[in-house]
Amino acid sequence: MTALRALPAPHASPLDLGGRTALVTGAAGGIGRACVLRLADAGAKVRAVDRDAAGLETLADQGRGLAGTVEPHVLDLTDLDAAELAAAGTDVLVNNAGIQLVRPIEEFPPEVFHTVLTVMLEAPFRLIRGALPHMYGQGWGRVVNVSSVHGLRASAYKSAYVAAKHGLEGLSKTTALEGAPHGVTSNCVNPAYVRTPLVEKQLADQARAHGMPEERVLAEVLLKDSAVKRLIEPEEVAEAVAYLCGPQASFVTGSSLVLDGGWTAH
Repeated sequence: MTALRALPAPHASPLDLGGRTALVTGAAGGIGRACVLRLADAGAKVRAVDRDAAGLETLADQGRGLAGTVEPHVLDLTDLDAAELAAAGTDVLVNNAGIQLVRPIEEFPPEVFHTVLTVMLEAPFRLIRGALPHMYGQGWGRVVNVSSVHGLRASAYKSAYVAAKHGLEGLSKTTALEGAPHGVTSNCVNPAYVRTPLVEKQLADQARAHGMPEERVLAEVLLKDSAVKRLIEPEEVAEAVAYLCGPQASFVTGSSLVLDGGWTAH
């Protein structure tokens, strides 16, 4: 029996998203901002989605002169119908928006738990739902879900965040299985603690929860399980997102690209 011949591997080349439309949520800062600028630099027309109008205007100014464009789109992702509509016509979807509250379960406000799950799990579902018809119609699409090491591991006091990220992992895998016959890939990127305002707020929350100074929280709590003793930079996460959008990653789907400094090697 003759073995099936593998297709030649694509040569490494700069990411070219010219003519593509991307949508990035949580775009006004941190990982989202870095992803918007990286994809626009690759030539994409990027819909930058966030509820922070001022932050989006600053981002649009930073994106001037890149190969692609940055289009601010003010949107609160708890408006799920609007989120689904915003994703129509999208070639690349980056689900990044996230919120965090650090509290013991017995003290965790149920309304906050509901909001976290809405923004970080239900909204990605609606965005994917809105994006897939266009992707299927053209036979190509990229869904990248910015998950977390907390999509693979749990930490105390983060019940809503951990639940949302674990759910996002399952949603991403299901999207991969359904999208594969249509040329659509779906993957997660799983960073450990990133140098963002969200993590800076966590330092303060964890300091209160553990009753210790913030510098000890960073060393003894946040970086405790990481072999690489530093925060990861937003631009490093954006490069992982860019890789998953390129031709070299066309066979990568249903996966979780872990950027955790060795955390999950334990």
